[in-house]
Amino acid sequence: MRITGYRTLTTVQEWCRSVGDANGVFADGVTSVPIVLVDTDEGISGVGLGPHVELEAIFGAIVGEDPRGVTALYDRMLRHTFKAGHAGVVFGTIGALDSALWDIKAKAAGEPLWRLLGGRDRKVPAYASGLDIGLTDDELVAVYQAYADRGLRAAKLKGGLDVEHDLRRLMLVRDVLTHAGGGTRPALMLDANESWSRKQAVRHVRELERAVDLTWVEEPVRRWDAEGLATVGRAVKAAIASGENLTGLEQYRPLLAAGALDIVQTAAVWGVTHFLRVSALAHAHDLPVSPVGNIPVPLLHAATSVPNHIASELQDLTPAVGVSTDLYVEDGAFILGDSPGLGIRIDEAAIAAYPRQSQTRLFHGPNVRPERAGHRLLAQDATDEFLLNNPL
Repeated sequence: MRITGYRTLTTVQEWCRSVGDANGVFADGVTSVPIVLVDTDEGISGVGLGPHVELEAIFGAIVGEDPRGVTALYDRMLRHTFKAGHAGVVFGTIGALDSALWDIKAKAAGEPLWRLLGGRDRKVPAYASGLDIGLTDDELVAVYQAYADRGLRAAKLKGGLDVEHDLRRLMLVRDVLTHAGGGTRPALMLDANESWSRKQAVRHVRELERAVDLTWVEEPVRRWDAEGLATVGRAVKAAIASGENLTGLEQYRPLLAAGALDIVQTAAVWGVTHFLRVSALAHAHDLPVSPVGNIPVPLLHAATSVPNHIASELQDLTPAVGVSTDLYVEDGAFILGDSPGLGIRIDEAAIAAYPRQSQTRLFHGPNVRPERAGHRLLAQDATDEFLLNNPL
């Protein structure tokens, strides 16, 4: 079997609500979902979800190769980006191709990827994550009620701008999940998306912890600030989670050496091989690992095979336009199916026929760090922050 070519598509995720974090929001609730399809000479194609940046150059590392040599091809793609580096979206392109190759390998073997990787249980614990900072209180309750109806008893909220705003919202979600769980205390997490300085993080989290039991705080300071993450971790009761924006195994090393992380995360778009390696590194430090991102299907399969997976992020209950997956959510977990490969099916005709395109803006929204992030003396009103970073 040989790799012969690739095709790219871009579809959209219809969130039916605004989505975003402390850095900004996409008010229209429509975001792009790039797709890579890798073809072989035996008619088996693999699906990868992730960026297309530098795709042609990176694909040159694997064209003509046997796709079943996935991990060797992953390293080959990394070597092809040696001079310029593989950080950022380039790493996402490598991850998309890597996931597509794992899809091909499992399809060729006639097995779901979770089984091929050595997983025993198709059930993957999940936590709810609404990307919810732009929602009203009523909208917030409705979104998390939908998660609760699927059995989820853990939730991660976006916050970091105003401690009283965050506390009220955490308590609203706590009430929803507690009621749905028959009085059982839920797990609550807060994601600041690198919006604080070290002292801001400590003050904000300590104030919240006077009223709410936080399971973890995610990205309280900048992703590479090993000393800062460790400092915050020592000053609060909540665990410290980070890692979704680290692009390469080597970037985890200083954080783990500093004892900066309690929950090791990896982004869904970084690929299966990266997740497996990060999981092994975290396991060597007796730390749990957690995938982050929308449509984390490849990492859900991989999560079944590692001993230290704690929970995977569930952002939306509905897949992107033209994308279907052989899984469902029940009793607070993803339940993977038996389709060979990843179980992702792409309806190219539906994507081509869909009339709406993503309105995701290049210069505004949660992908752009605000000018004053980490430099505020007073709490920032969430509405003002959104208008500042998302002008009409």
